[in-house]
Amino acid sequence: MRLLVATRNTGKLREIRHEMARAGWTELEIVSLAQVGPAPVIPEDQPDFTGNARQKALGYASATGLLTLAEDSGLCVDALDGAPGVRSARYAGEPCDDRANNGRLLGALAGVGAAQRTARFVCAAALARPRAVLTVLSDQLEGVILEAPRGANGFGYDPLFFVPELGRTTAELSLEEKTRFSHRGKALRRLMQWMREHRPLWWQMDP
Repeated sequence: MRLLVATRNTGKLREIRHEMARAGWTELEIVSLAQVGPAPVIPEDQPDFTGNARQKALGYASATGLLTLAEDSGLCVDALDGAPGVRSARYAGEPCDDRANNGRLLGALAGVGAAQRTARFVCAAALARPRAVLTVLSDQLEGVILEAPRGANGFGYDPLFFVPELGRTTAELSLEEKTRFSHRGKALRRLMQWMREHRPLWWQMDP
C-alpha cells in the first residue's frame, strides 16, 4: 500500500521517512507530493495545528485517492503569546525563509530575559483516507529560545531552540537523536501506534 506524506518540506519528509523506516513499516510505500503528479495546494488557514493537519490530510487523500499522512507543526513562544504558532513557516512573510523567520523571532525577543524565553515545538499528525479523517494525534517538545543560533542540522527554528534536558539545540542533534526527542517524532510514534491498533480502519483500501 502507498502512504502519501503530504508535505513539500524536504526536512519534514526526511524525518518522517526515517522514523517510519526505523519502526519497520516495510508494507507501506511512502510517497511524497512530488511523486504523485500535480496536486492542489491545500490551504493552511485553520486557527490551530490540529485543524490544519486535518484539512491537509483529508484534502490530499481526496485529491489523490491515497491513504494520507499530513502534519502541521510550529513554534509557540510564551513571551509572544504563542506566536509564531500556525504562522511559523511564514512568520517573516512569503515565500518561506528560515533565515528571515529566525531573524524576526530574535528581533521580537530582543531584551527578553532567558527565564522568559520559554517555548515549545508542537506537532499535530493526521491520517486520512478519501472523505474521512481517521485520527489526529499531537505532541510537543519544551525548550528555550537562545539569543544566537547554534548547530547546522535540522531546519526552521532548530538553531535557536535549546532543549535544557539535552544541553543542545535541536540543530545540534543528529537525525536519529532529533526524531527520538522531537515533537514530530513523538506525534508520529503515537500515530503509528494508533495504526497498529486500528489496522482494519485504514488497510482496506485499494493499493
